[in-house]
Amino acid sequence: MTLGMSLGVRRTLHMMWGELVGVGLVSVLSVVGVAAVMLNYPALFSAFKYVGGAYLVWLGIQMWQAKGKMAIPADLSAGQQTSPMGLAVQGFVTAIANPKGWAFMVSLLPPFINAAKPMAPQIGALVALILVIEFSCLMLYASGGRTLRHFLAKSGNVTLMNRIAGSLMLFVGVWLAFG
Repeated sequence: MTLGMSLGVRRTLHMMWGELVGVGLVSVLSVVGVAAVMLNYPALFSAFKYVGGAYLVWLGIQMWQAKGKMAIPADLSAGQQTSPMGLAVQGFVTAIANPKGWAFMVSLLPPFINAAKPMAPQIGALVALILVIEFSCLMLYASGGRTLRHFLAKSGNVTLMNRIAGSLMLFVGVWLAFG
């Protein structure tokens, strides 16, 4: 969102494609790892499912308890000098170096894997869906950055958004563990 505010949507697209490559890599590696555990260690997979659900519930609670302040740097023009490749690398590194992204993918993807069916089509469909959703969200963040900055300037609005997102995380965590 900050890049959208400072660089504009067109330049932010460079960061987006780097992030999408990273998210795709994280997704594929997460699904392959989960599939290997699921096929070879079903009891461990069940335990992992509960741990993943608990993690998402914990994230939801953290979002509910967040202070409701938006962190935006004072100087939004700092990224103007970054090259397109630099922006792409920044997006890629952000995606693959985020432990929450890994944990989220590993927690979220198991219910969508069917061990009785071939893995490649399932992985392809899951990753394609994840990338479409990720790209849509990135475009919303970049294009809505200026508008949202004014909306989120009030801490009550940030708190409301945190609570909505936290509630969704809680729901998905409970569904993952018990669904």
